[in-house]
This record gives sequence, structure tokens and C-alpha cells, in this order.
Amino acid sequence: MTNLPDVDSWASLAVTPSIAVVGLGGAGSESVSDLLALGIPGVRAFAVNTDANHLLRTGVEERILLAHRELKGRGSGGDRDAVLRGAEEGREELLRRLRPFEIVFLLAGLGGGTGSALLPFLSRALRETDTLPIPVAFLPFQVELDTNTSRRENVEAAVADLEGMGGFLLALANEKLRRFESLPIHRVFQVRNAYVHSLVSSLVDMVENPSQISVDFASLKNHLRASDLSTLVVGEYHISEPEKLVQEALNETLLDYRIAERPSVLVHLDGGSNLTLGTLDRVLRALRHRLGEPERLVLGTRVRSEPSEVVRLTAVVGGLRPRTVREALRTKSPGSLVAH
Repeated sequence: MTNLPDVDSWASLAVTPSIAVVGLGGAGSESVSDLLALGIPGVRAFAVNTDANHLLRTGVEERILLAHRELKGRGSGGDRDAVLRGAEEGREELLRRLRPFEIVFLLAGLGGGTGSALLPFLSRALRETDTLPIPVAFLPFQVELDTNTSRRENVEAAVADLEGMGGFLLALANEKLRRFESLPIHRVFQVRNAYVHSLVSSLVDMVENPSQISVDFASLKNHLRASDLSTLVVGEYHISEPEKLVQEALNETLLDYRIAERPSVLVHLDGGSNLTLGTLDRVLRALRHRLGEPERLVLGTRVRSEPSEVVRLTAVVGGLRPRTVREALRTKSPGSLVAH
């Protein structure tokens, strides 16, 4: 008879993935501060910047100053090359702090020097380790690009670099925040960061907590390896209208990519004890219809012990069709991820 390991010998292996969120530059660090205020239990937070004053003011506890010899802690002034030199110099320290984590969300505003340089740099460096990087890029308002050539060049260089790597890329267009133009400016960016919080917390919940049909960390990595460029969408809606749940996840988004024909999809549904097989079937039918019969679909579900009127959908959608920055930012209203 084969000897099986007892509980004491393997229980220590049953740990959840370790996850970090990292703000790169000013916009990325501010976003991480908002995420912390909203709360993501068990996630470590970092801020990386070339601006010492901004680092001192941020509410993020773990802070790293880069390129201090060349830039003297005064920020990059849009100089991507100077930031990259500082990143190369601090590469071992950055990796020492970040590679112990299994998943690292990297948040950065593109256009300036610090975020535009560090987002591709750290995404590539972490991909060479066992860590899964998830870059989250904030694309500037159109007017910023139309009136500043160097800013546009920084954005285009960073986006091209990130797209070329494949894997995850969550690109959010500030231009799509114009639908909230009646709100105070600080509230508008809080809305954007709340959307980022929903993306981060949904993925964390999906891979950390056991389900009836689990989507674990290994499943996520396997899906990404087979899917090329991928993004993440989330939605919540009343249990009686599964089709609107799918519509919300794919349409009510600040993401700027379009999905190619026959993408791959990893989908996880989270509902109460009243979540039925019929509701699950309607969600999957709606997804298949909206995405044009996905080439591959991986399903996970979690049914809570108590009934709930709300169902949450988290989906990793692979096979994205890259768009140029100019085309993406011309969209003045919230767009659908689905190609028309």
C-alpha cells in the first residue's frame, strides 16, 4: 500500500499566494494610497519614485527612492532614460523586495518619465523570476498628448514595450473619465482608483479563496501562457439578470482594448447559495455570444453559504487586439471591450 503524507507534513504547503501592489511614480503611488484606504486584506503595498518629497507625503509604508545620485530626489522631469539608468542601478534592490511575492500589481501613470520607464522595466524584470507581474497603466487625457510631443513619445514607447511582452496589461484611459466631468477632480480619480480596487480585489479573491470549482494560481498562470496579451474585467449585478452582468463587465469599463476574434476566457462566478445551474448557464451563454464563441473557456465558481441577490463575475480575457494610443484615447465615452 502506498504511504500517503499525513496532514502535518503537507499542511504548511496550503498557503495563499503572496500579493503586492506597487505604485510607480506620482500617479501610481497616489492610486496605491487610495487602494489601501479602500482595503485589500493581506496585500503588501510599495511606492517607488524618483521624487523624494512625493515619497515622504505618500501614505504607503514601503518606499523606494530611485536614481537619487543623478536626479537628487527631485523627480525625473520626463526623462525616461535617466529613470532607466537609476532602475538598472537599483535593480537588485527592487527585485530583492518584490520577487518574494507571487503576484505583483504595478500601477503607473504614463507620459512622465518615472512611471513610463519603470512599468515596462519592472514588468520585464519580474517576468524573469517566478513572480507574475500585472501592469496597470493610466493613459493621459488626449489634450496632454496633443500638446506635448515628449509626453506622447513616452506613452507610445511604454505601451509598445508592454504589449510586446504579452501576459497581463490593464490599460485605463483617463479620457474615459470625462463622463464624470461634473465631479471635483480629486473625486474623479478616486472613482478610477475604486475601479482599479475592484479589479485587484476580485483577482486576489479568485486565486486566494477555495471554490467549488477553483481557479487557482497555477490555473491563472497556465491560462496566461496560452493566451498572449490579456486583460481583466469584473462586474456585479442582480442574480435575476445574468445577461446584464456580462454586459456590465464588458461595457462599463475604463479599459481601452478591443478583443480579437475567438479569445480565450478564464471566468469565475461568485454568488450565494441561491445561485442556480440555470443562472450559470445563462452567464456562459451570454459570454459566448458577446465574445464570438471563445476558443477556450475555463470556468470557476464559488457558492457562499448564505443566499445573495448579487452575482460577481471576474474574467481574464486573452487574445486582445492591440490599439495605438492615439486611437484608444480618441474614445470620449466609456467603450466596450468587444469589437464591433
